[in-house]
Amino acid sequence: MSEKVIADFVARFSLDTFDSPEPVRGRIVLSRKRLVLATADSKTTLPLSAIFDINVGQVPAELESFFQDTITIAYEDGNARRSAVIEAGSEEVSRFKTVLFKAQLSGSEARVKHPARVGGRVTDETFRPAKLRIEPGEVRFVGTETVTVDLASVTYFQRETREVGSVVAVRHTDEGQSVTSEFALATDRKLNLLGRYLRLEYSELAQQVENVDASEAEMEALVAIYSGGQSGDLAGMLGVDSSRVTMLLNDLREKGLIDEGARGLALTAQGKLLVSDRIETVNT
Repeated sequence: MSEKVIADFVARFSLDTFDSPEPVRGRIVLSRKRLVLATADSKTTLPLSAIFDINVGQVPAELESFFQDTITIAYEDGNARRSAVIEAGSEEVSRFKTVLFKAQLSGSEARVKHPARVGGRVTDETFRPAKLRIEPGEVRFVGTETVTVDLASVTYFQRETREVGSVVAVRHTDEGQSVTSEFALATDRKLNLLGRYLRLEYSELAQQVENVDASEAEMEALVAIYSGGQSGDLAGMLGVDSSRVTMLLNDLREKGLIDEGARGLALTAQGKLLVSDRIETVNT
């Protein structure tokens, strides 16, 4: 492979072209043009342009007994549709998923309408050209104006039809407001992959916060921090004394909802998702 390799690791995998569904151990090599799955006896090359779906944690029924942490890749092989299932550690699967989506989508030509809605109000914005960038925890559309969607702030997304064709409509919070942005890509294949990426990232975050039990006081503290509040401001913002603020912050840190960054208190992705849900409920 002459092009630059962006992922190279050893894992178990199975192809539905195999005589037996039982996985084999081999090498997984990814470049910006192709994915290669190789064993000592065989090599299968998948052009990235042939991949039309990527999923995590779901495998064909006949393979369920063989795999645990997996990424399933659906691709076209001539007139046939086939799948490859790769198994690795959960962290390795998560990293590979991000790299694979980035190889598929980053740099793609896009058209952006932002904001298409503010709350329930339709705006008069038009679609503008941009280029898509996949970054950790966000998707970014770079054009005359850069539109960044923090994936932890997404509360809704759906494929819809507009004058430019099919779009993904994404509702998310932006500077404390619930807004809807609409994104179109050059091909249905890439639009499908963008929709899948959003679903996977949102589902992963939602699972992480599903069992988090935040009290009303803790939610008020999260909203205050989201609005820019720091340790010294929170007593006044929340109407409590400093000892109560210390207890609240300790509890939020233990629950993984806040972190101390270079600029002070900040919400983690899980904390942002909880606040986004709260803002969405208030704005509905």
